[in-house]
Amino acid sequence: MTPIPLEDTAADIVGKAMRGLKLTDDQVAAQAGVTAAAVASLREGTFDEATARAVAPVLGVGAEALVAMGQKAWLPAPVTVAGLACFNTPFEDMTVNSYLVCDRASGEAVAFDTGADCSDLLELLAREKLTLKLILLTHTHGDHILELDRLQEKTGAPAFVSDREPLDGAEPFAAGREFSCGALRIGTRLTWGHSPGAITYVIAGLEQPVAIVGDAVFASSMGGGGISYPDALRTNRAEILTLPDATVLCPGHGPLTTVGEEKAHNPFFTA
Repeated sequence: MTPIPLEDTAADIVGKAMRGLKLTDDQVAAQAGVTAAAVASLREGTFDEATARAVAPVLGVGAEALVAMGQKAWLPAPVTVAGLACFNTPFEDMTVNSYLVCDRASGEAVAFDTGADCSDLLELLAREKLTLKLILLTHTHGDHILELDRLQEKTGAPAFVSDREPLDGAEPFAAGREFSCGALRIGTRLTWGHSPGAITYVIAGLEQPVAIVGDAVFASSMGGGGISYPDALRTNRAEILTLPDATVLCPGHGPLTTVGEEKAHNPFFTA
């Protein structure tokens, strides 16, 4: 499988931070001691290391991590976990991830989100003779739930979603509920900010801990504060980055990563 590229660039980091902090080019420039034209150029995709280092503290992001992104000098180490499958499907001008986790002993599986096309997920279920027990949704943005009706129709599996983002066809639940799949245990944590009720699912029972984080965190980025930028930062730090460093993070876009990688390389968390 072709490696999934990083979802965001240095320009995306700058843009998300500026929008979250409600700062204009002029405001950032005045605090950073650079020109507004330089800030705009950086935000629009022309990378300049000196400008990046100047604006990083103003935006509350890590300068070294931002520069590494701008120089394309870092990617997370490839991650594979037995019992975990990632499906990367095209949606408009991007791609979106969905996941399947299985307990081999029981033959039971759980789907996390649906992506834009659940065909490969259905094929894997059939090939491995797995029974889909649950569909767990990280949040209700269209690219993550596009195939929910089809997946339910083909498998008969019930779907569950945060009670802060009710959705037809899915049973609402409050963060803190635990699900099970054979010997696997799946905890739920509220990681909102990008969306009103985003859920991170923490899975115990695989060969190493795994967290399905949706759009809360990407490799070297995050989904951004669509609802609340401060709360996106706060809940990511409190509910995701406090997990053990070896925890594999499965984001809604971009490659898999780990808690340790993000604590060291994500500009939003290395300031």
